[in-house]
Amino acid sequence: MRRGYPAAMSNFRSPTDDIRLVLREISGIEGICDLPAFEHVDPDTIDGVLDELGRFVSEVVAPTNRIGDEQGCSVADGVVTVPDEFKKAWDQYVAAGWGAISQDPDYGGGGFPGAVQTVLTELLATANRAWSMGPMLTLGAVDALHAFADEGQKEVFLPRMVSAEWSGTMNLTEPQAGSDVGALTTKAVPRDDGTYRIFGSKIFITFGEHELAENIIQLVLARTPDSPPGTKGISLFIVPKFLVDDDGSLGERNDYMCLSVEHKLGLHASPTCVMSYGESGDGAVGYLVGEENQGMRYMFKMMNNARLGVGVEGLAVSERALQQAAAFAQERRQGRAVGAPAGEQSPIVDHADVRRMLLTMRAYTDAMRCLLYLNAATVDVARHHPDPDVCLAASERAELLTPISKAWCTDIGVEMASLGIQVHGGYGYIEETGAAQHLRDARISPIYEGTNGIQAMDLVGRKLPMRAGAVMGDLIAEIRAFDAVLAVAGDEFDSIRSNLADSVAALAEATQWLMANGLDNPNDALAGATPYLRMFGQVVGGWLLARLALGSRRRLDAGEAHFETGMLEGKIVAARFYAEQLLPIARAQLGAVTAGADDLFALAADGFSA
Repeated sequence: MRRGYPAAMSNFRSPTDDIRLVLREISGIEGICDLPAFEHVDPDTIDGVLDELGRFVSEVVAPTNRIGDEQGCSVADGVVTVPDEFKKAWDQYVAAGWGAISQDPDYGGGGFPGAVQTVLTELLATANRAWSMGPMLTLGAVDALHAFADEGQKEVFLPRMVSAEWSGTMNLTEPQAGSDVGALTTKAVPRDDGTYRIFGSKIFITFGEHELAENIIQLVLARTPDSPPGTKGISLFIVPKFLVDDDGSLGERNDYMCLSVEHKLGLHASPTCVMSYGESGDGAVGYLVGEENQGMRYMFKMMNNARLGVGVEGLAVSERALQQAAAFAQERRQGRAVGAPAGEQSPIVDHADVRRMLLTMRAYTDAMRCLLYLNAATVDVARHHPDPDVCLAASERAELLTPISKAWCTDIGVEMASLGIQVHGGYGYIEETGAAQHLRDARISPIYEGTNGIQAMDLVGRKLPMRAGAVMGDLIAEIRAFDAVLAVAGDEFDSIRSNLADSVAALAEATQWLMANGLDNPNDALAGATPYLRMFGQVVGGWLLARLALGSRRRLDAGEAHFETGMLEGKIVAARFYAEQLLPIARAQLGAVTAGADDLFALAADGFSA
């Protein structure tokens, strides 16, 4: 390390109590545990799991973060090498059974709520974003196979994927087909034995090749002969790295290989692979999932899971950047704060602007956690509630919130990682401190699983029209009804109440404009989609922080010993700060939402750089 630079602040604290509070106040974890599928689980059991999970990620996963960034990964003759510590952590992850925690007990899972899986995703990603990509992609592959594979395929592949002995991926993107998946050309040729031979190339395949797991189960989108053009002609195939014999043992190596790993801005130790199928000429053996030409529908199952998981990455990087920035601010001395003794340098945490930055990071981190955990809880209710009407309402709410969870949280995650560098000052721009890694690692998340622009278009084009706008209307009505609760909450909630009322009024106005103008001129709606999504996220974040603050006040007044007084008081401060200084961003977006598309198309295509 160069002389004069502070050591990299890489200590990680599992935010277990913050998570517990959000699970209780926002997710309603007690009610979820009462659902028929989760009668074997109770909040006390979940508390014990959180304690052990926090210890595991702190002691096993977090120490690999800087190592992975510095050492990265490489490929030689198709073999991808990652840091040795990654393998040790993976083996302990498998031995502890963490990958199985929320999976179907019929295939070796623990049967916990999906909300607990979201906690696992957060903590793994906060501890080491690069390493966590392997488990996250495996989870999505398990969900897709569980929903659409036949029973024989499930019995062969799911138990060892659930245990994380085998990992999983999804193979969509090709050089000529980025977000336009319908342009893919990978071929699947049927054989007389019922299998297919896969030929083609895929790019940007996260954890497409590695030596951490015994086998890799690639889920590959490809076209069968004479399939319709576009997304209607895509089928989904299981393509294992090693073929599986009838007795379940691993057989010969399949005919595909990793040609290279990408040299990326961040996530250096997460192998992003260029994959070639049928490299030797025989074709890679693949097994059709479900029916031909239904692959895009099946893959959306995995993508929707991954979109929530990628949103959690935005939360995770914010939490890690906040922890590091807060620790640095308490140790770094520079300047004299107001009221400090003459001749002494103050910790920078005593300066008002540094506190503004740290409180911004704190408030957004809490808001993201609330949104993501609420989204996960609605999925649990949608899947498992015995009342079909309740299931439908929860499913609609989950669909509405998913693009917000993915796009708003990842955009904010990048901003918070950047703000963490700002807290460090010049030291933040120096790699030795470790602050820059968080920004580099965060930048891909707004691109993953459909860029955030695509999420915004999905929001205004598909989600707002659900039930003729009534799904969004129900959410706005629920937020407005919360005003009555805030009205009797006391003076400390007055500014939260007034700012939330104004912001939800702006959101309602923007929603009405989009619904009224989008059909006549879709470009007008699409032009306002991204600022609308930011507005939406900002308002929901303020609403959920207000709920969290009210729950904290209730627990403080009751003298509850389950949570530290300082933490509960901090949630009230963060909610008020958010309402007064961050929530007004929502109304500021209204002009951008309703501006229309004329100016966007006023320049010729070659006029932007003129």
